[in-house]
Amino acid sequence: MKLGPRITRTPHAFEPDRAAEIAEHLPWADGALRALLCGAGGSSPYLKALMEREGDWLMGAVDDPETTFDAVLRGLAEAPPDQADVALRQAKRRVALLLALADLAGVWALEEVTGRLTRFADTAVQVALEVAIGGEIRRGKLPGMTEDDVQQAGGMVALAMGKMGAGELNYSSDIDLICLFDETRFDPDDYHDARASFVRATRKMCALLSDLTGEGYVFRTDLRLRPDPGVTPVCMAMETAERYYESLGRTWERAAYIKARPCAGDIAAGERFLDTLTPFVWRKHLDFAAIQDAHDMRLRIREHKRLHGPITLPGHDMKLGRGGIREIEFFTQTRQIIAGGRDPSLRLRGTVEGLAALAAKGWVPEDAATALTGHYRAHREVEHRVQMIQDAQTHDLPGTEEGFARLAALMGRDVAEMKRDIADRLEDVHARIESFFAPENGQSTAPEPPAEIAASPIPARWLTYPALRSERAAAIFRRLRPDILARLGDTARPEEALSALDGFLAGLPAGVQLFSLFEANPQLIDLLIDIVGTSPDLGVYLARNAAVFDAVIGGDFFSPWPGVAPLAAMLQTRLAREDDYERKLDEARRWGKEWHFRAGVHLLRGLMTPEEGGHAYAELAEATLRGLWPVVQDEFARKYGAPPGRGAVVLGMGSLGSARLHARSDLDLIVIYDPAGVEASEGRRPLPSRTYYARLTQALVTAMTAPTSEGKLYEVDMRLRPSGNQGPVATSWPAFQSYQRDEAWTWEHLALTRARVVAGDDGLGADVEAFRADLLGQARDKDTVLRDVAEMRARIAAAKGAGAPADPKLGRGRMQDIELLAQGFALLLPDTPRRIPDALRGGARAGWIAPAAAEQLASTYDLCWALQIGARLIRDGALDADALGAGGSAFLQRLTGASDMDALLTRLSAQADEAAGLIDAVLPGKDAES
Repeated sequence: MKLGPRITRTPHAFEPDRAAEIAEHLPWADGALRALLCGAGGSSPYLKALMEREGDWLMGAVDDPETTFDAVLRGLAEAPPDQADVALRQAKRRVALLLALADLAGVWALEEVTGRLTRFADTAVQVALEVAIGGEIRRGKLPGMTEDDVQQAGGMVALAMGKMGAGELNYSSDIDLICLFDETRFDPDDYHDARASFVRATRKMCALLSDLTGEGYVFRTDLRLRPDPGVTPVCMAMETAERYYESLGRTWERAAYIKARPCAGDIAAGERFLDTLTPFVWRKHLDFAAIQDAHDMRLRIREHKRLHGPITLPGHDMKLGRGGIREIEFFTQTRQIIAGGRDPSLRLRGTVEGLAALAAKGWVPEDAATALTGHYRAHREVEHRVQMIQDAQTHDLPGTEEGFARLAALMGRDVAEMKRDIADRLEDVHARIESFFAPENGQSTAPEPPAEIAASPIPARWLTYPALRSERAAAIFRRLRPDILARLGDTARPEEALSALDGFLAGLPAGVQLFSLFEANPQLIDLLIDIVGTSPDLGVYLARNAAVFDAVIGGDFFSPWPGVAPLAAMLQTRLAREDDYERKLDEARRWGKEWHFRAGVHLLRGLMTPEEGGHAYAELAEATLRGLWPVVQDEFARKYGAPPGRGAVVLGMGSLGSARLHARSDLDLIVIYDPAGVEASEGRRPLPSRTYYARLTQALVTAMTAPTSEGKLYEVDMRLRPSGNQGPVATSWPAFQSYQRDEAWTWEHLALTRARVVAGDDGLGADVEAFRADLLGQARDKDTVLRDVAEMRARIAAAKGAGAPADPKLGRGRMQDIELLAQGFALLLPDTPRRIPDALRGGARAGWIAPAAAEQLASTYDLCWALQIGARLIRDGALDADALGAGGSAFLQRLTGASDMDALLTRLSAQADEAAGLIDAVLPGKDAES
């Protein structure tokens, strides 16, 4: 499609006489095309020279610029090696001219211009690299390589960094490359010869691109982004580079690799190398410490370039100066570094794409992303026009009024309007970016703390704690301290809150990341104080697992609980990103802690009722089992083959089965497998079916309970399986059915009333549930069942005692007592309800208990549960009302609706006594207490 009819803007001729020379030299141009050529040539000496040299070619090029561009790249790639020098420079002239005209005319948008410049650079580097490597191979200097290896450069790759890596090259850009070679392609004895050959080839490649000849030059090439460039060769072994980044890599190098891309040579090897750097670039936890690193880098650049002081246009650096291009790039890359380790969708190379993704995920306000995107594009266009004038690798605005007039003419704008627009954009970018990197310039406006905190000796000892021993951590904390102390003063009991926070800080092993997180997100300080003030035990947990605060910053932390299916899908997605089994287990623990923390905070903040909190914890446990079970099976199958027969299911028992857990619940599980007549697995190390599933079950338990570097997930209890601890850890489907029909005691059927398949093969799971419903739905003698329940109640009382006054679980009329009666009713009801209140009300409908009595028992059970889930969130161990503190007491009072702790314990005792009497009236025998 012709260029002329698509022109939407035209530069003005700053020098009319030069415009006239272009008109005379290119008589074939007319109309809007003629105005474009004359305006460009009349304002840019460089473009004028290109038009005069390439005029004949240009006449055909403007007929279809897209096809012409592709033809230039194709011709360059096909040029003979001995003509590459001239072919590269001719292609550069033609690409530069065509892109400039399409850019000035508004035919190609900024992203298309920079993208095509980058495509040309990729082709140029590939051509130069093939010439250089081909020469080494033909001279026999690259061990073991032949002409067939030239295209892949014998295992060498050029990584495009910076703007080239992101597809954002500017008009007169240099190119930043890191050159590496795959040392695994060579015998150890040939390593040094290969490295020497690659070093020579790299220098030859750079000379082909950079040397200025009578034909011009192609790209100035910079190799200084490689590791430790002062002492390392220009082409390094990948393994050497990887060791450097693992041990010595800095934040700016992590940011640089956001844009890294293999552009020439062995592309596949380059991709593999970048994959190995993923843990270096993208940290597992939110990395707010990167903000300070980036800010320090900005300050060093300003100092080095002497870019201090207010923004003034003459000579202003559009790239590195205040409010310039680099500011927007730093802002975007820093936010990507912070969150990209947790969210791969943020791992984008382009600045505009990165801003859009950050806005979509809530990391950048939508209006800020839109404004910065507009400023970025406008800055880049100004940068291009500055460079087009003389093909100078400069980013500086003109230093004279004449220079501004020439720039305005090339942009087709009024000079005064252009200057106002540039200045306004620079100021807006600077204001937005500075507030992100240096909010309030590090000065706290927090009020003075109250007298009781100011007089306390506790803050004086904080600098002796491990988390504050590094200079950097201490510096960040000094900025935070006034705000923290002021917020403590706003609590109901400042001294108590201060003591709780002290416990948190004392147990914190390191501080830079967490304090950086708090500095960037001050609202987290309130959450921390709320948590440690409510539960010192939870504060200790947070000190050891501070990374769970990451989850709060994701944007949807306080959204409604998603439910088991979305949770399982999230976990499966996270696990799929990891290749190594141990890493999958660590990732499951990180994910589980985040969601466990979220459920606890929702409960603390009143976003969940006790009932909803119980469901949330149960859904999290089920989602964890759903996500890990196939991972464990796949890992086990690598050694022993696929599961023989139909596979297995995991049966949740007890509180998991009835979908009501608390923060410290362990999981009661039974594994049932169906070998379906298959005697053994088929694999490298086949196992008999019984042994296979026993070991697979042990592998699942280990995956859930083993303490890795990220801790553990849950404790698992398998004593409810047939025959208890004496039976096999996994039960075959036929044996399970036979045992439950013929051997199981009443208490085992009582336990089965709450059983539920939570993971495993769907078909077998459906069969297990159908069998359970049929087995438990059979008619039973009410008196026999209730007599067995009474006997079991007496045994529990004898074994566990009466329980403490504040214990909501053990004792007459409390949770376990009510659960026993409800399970007895469930066993007698045809629909076998799993939930305790449903079973109690079912018993009332059957006439076994008065409706009012059933409601009273359900009410008491709810009270006990509210106390149980609250107490288990804030304390590990028996509930001691005197040791709770104001925060913990207020929390439990809110959950239970009590006015104070004395009223709560009085109500608990009274309702439990009444419940015990109601249970006594239903069960045979009146001597349960004894």
